[in-house]
Amino acid sequence: MSLALPNVQIIELDRAEITVEPWSWKFAIERHDEIVRHFVRLQRERAGVWNGRVLLLNRYAIGGGALRGACFETDYASLCAWRDWNIPDATVYNVFAAAALRGADGGYLIGEMAPDTAAAGLLYFPCGTPEPDDLDGDGSLDLADNLQRELREETGLDIEELEAAPGWSVVIDRCYIALLKRLTARHSAEELRSRIMRYLGSEQKPEFVDIRIVREPRDLDERMPNFVVAFLEQVWRL
Repeated sequence: MSLALPNVQIIELDRAEITVEPWSWKFAIERHDEIVRHFVRLQRERAGVWNGRVLLLNRYAIGGGALRGACFETDYASLCAWRDWNIPDATVYNVFAAAALRGADGGYLIGEMAPDTAAAGLLYFPCGTPEPDDLDGDGSLDLADNLQRELREETGLDIEELEAAPGWSVVIDRCYIALLKRLTARHSAEELRSRIMRYLGSEQKPEFVDIRIVREPRDLDERMPNFVVAFLEQVWRL
């Protein structure tokens, strides 16, 4: 079973070097009123959605084992409209780090997004769009720090207790750029799932409502974003 789109690229890279710079997003400015109305409707449907600040990529290049580029700050409402309206501006990219979390027995763990989130019902690796808090002291985007925060918030796991592979598996799907970090636990996938489920049960508003274990192509699901499917298909081919 294959769900991945044929134009998806997967590249193994050593590092990401992304700075932040002031930039005016014409889409967000020119369609501001429409975006506001769209976000009001979204919040009416999904109470857990709020309009914080996020970082999107407006230029990048890949070479020499690195992804280099620049990001800018915008609001989450504009990102949601851009996503929901099928990427009306292809000069902007949603770049993010994702935890390709695997048990010691080889099973990967995928979370089901809660009904009140913007991605309700979809099946994701732990991840999240970077925020201004993910910038380090010199104004560079620290994707490793972003990954650690998202993993802890969504699963309760500390990245320090996992074995992290060097570098990143970068999946490029249209204007989505996912940098996946391969993380392997010392425990089996079932043990890891039980631990995460206990954590989710202790949270008042968890982002995940369930954790699935996937081991082979027949475990793929149409609710998995393309970057998840493409990454898993490549892993299982190796």
